Amino acid sequence: MQKANIPAQRDHILIEINDLLSNHGFETSNIYDRSCFDMVARKELELLLLKILINIDGFTGNQAEEIKKVAGSFFASPLIVGIKSKNEYLEEDVVYERHGIPVIAKDTLRNMIVDEVYPEVFADRGGYYVQMDGEVIKSVRESQNISRKDLADKAHVSRETIYKYERGMVRAFPETAMMLESILNMKITLSVNLLRAPDFDKDKTQISDHSKTNAPLNIEIQPNLANLGFGIISTTRTPFDALAKQKSEKKTSKEDSTVITNMEKNRNQQALKKMALNVKDLSEITGSDAVFLLKGKKPLKCIEGIPVVHNWEIKEMENSKEFLNVVRERRDCN
Repeated sequence: MQKANIPAQRDHILIEINDLLSNHGFETSNIYDRSCFDMVARKELELLLLKILINIDGFTGNQAEEIKKVAGSFFASPLIVGIKSKNEYLEEDVVYERHGIPVIAKDTLRNMIVDEVYPEVFADRGGYYVQMDGEVIKSVRESQNISRKDLADKAHVSRETIYKYERGMVRAFPETAMMLESILNMKITLSVNLLRAPDFDKDKTQISDHSKTNAPLNIEIQPNLANLGFGIISTTRTPFDALAKQKSEKKTSKEDSTVITNMEKNRNQQALKKMALNVKDLSEITGSDAVFLLKGKKPLKCIEGIPVVHNWEIKEMENSKEFLNVVRERRDCN
């Protein structure tokens, strides 16, 4: 893990979290400065995109949309680890939320990593809530010959509320859940494994063709990749410029993703080498391919171990498979 330009307090937290993950079987990445995520950690099928914040209110909607796009492409779990919100410190074993991204305290992360204890309580505007297993409530209630009305009366809620609990339509206050557990003599609250990748809505995927990409790439490079059968995900707050995925093949492996660096931004050689280190690090952690796309005809095969493919070469290729074959042949060619 490499560090650069990170305030001291946050730097200490990053090191602490990196040590926690490394000591419990995770492979950890560099720290990516000025990115929507600070680091990536992987353990077998678990892949985390972590953002570390002192004040979680500093996390913006634009950062959230960016990290969702990246997480969806890598089948990863986006997670914010914070210290406080405004003047209040985050509580242990409580899940908060900012712009659709789960937020937890350091100790909550430690409990998940070390003890495999996952949080059950969610913080929302109205207070704290828990999600209950409606099927268990209904099954145990019926096995004990308790009517919805009787259960509602004992738990001091309405019959309609019990119906909604059983259907999974609403969450409950922790106190209500504890009372129901006492009445039914059964655990009914559900924990959430934040280390497991969320189910992303395929209909809302950010992968697009060159005519629909929200943040266009270079006008020459992007259509060429689209013509090969890639869907493009443009990014602005990551260690790379874009991601490309094979649209024609329906796969679920992380290896479907190719990290793409757009070289049409007047970057000098030193900047390219620095970018290569982070791109290579990220590709190794995520199990994806990485590539630099260059416009000129200089016979350059790779930069710091990252393959280079020239725009004129892409024009001569027939499909995404041919492109990926070239990328993989040029790995570590320095």
